[in-house]
Amino acid sequence: MQTRSTIMIAAVTAVAALSQPAWAQTTITTTAPVATQTLAVATTPLNVRSGPGPEYPVIGALPVNGQVAVMGCIEGSLWCQVAYNGAQGPSQGWAYSQYLQGAGIRTLPPVAYNPPPATTGVTIVRPAYSGDFVAPVATEPLSIAPPPTVQTYIVQNPRPQVYLNGEVVEGAGLPETVTLAPVPGSEYQYAYVNGVPVLVEPTSRRVRYIYR
Repeated sequence: MQTRSTIMIAAVTAVAALSQPAWAQTTITTTAPVATQTLAVATTPLNVRSGPGPEYPVIGALPVNGQVAVMGCIEGSLWCQVAYNGAQGPSQGWAYSQYLQGAGIRTLPPVAYNPPPATTGVTIVRPAYSGDFVAPVATEPLSIAPPPTVQTYIVQNPRPQVYLNGEVVEGAGLPETVTLAPVPGSEYQYAYVNGVPVLVEPTSRRVRYIYR
């Protein structure tokens, strides 16, 4: 067991080394053998969730070109288990591989989701999807973050939660099945999609800002 743990820790040290200065290097512990991991980068700011689906809580986020070690994906699904350097150090979670770029992701052996002991007994209900995201388009990021008053209004006035197939990313379009609500004093509207509030450009229905 000790030998196996040593191999697993050494296998992903390279991921941490690429994203941190030498004096702050740490390791990412994974449960996959060396031969069944591959490195990938996020092609857009991307949520990392506690489980393989939009119904699971967001536990982290990857920036554009943020690097992860992919251990494998759920069979027949685009949700993959990843190890990454989060705000609190090395972490593991699940990311939607449509927005991960790396050789060999699809050739990795499939993995299964095993809830951690802390969540055992907690029922996660898979939602009924009310549609699909419209394919993302490249958009210029907002020059400045929306003012705090916008976030305050959105938080104090939550909307019914809507779940769409896939992961919400900036530039993705919302189908007509998603009702948008106005934000007083703002050119944008908002909705709660896949567990997170998003600002939407009403004319194009494109997501312009995600509150993570």
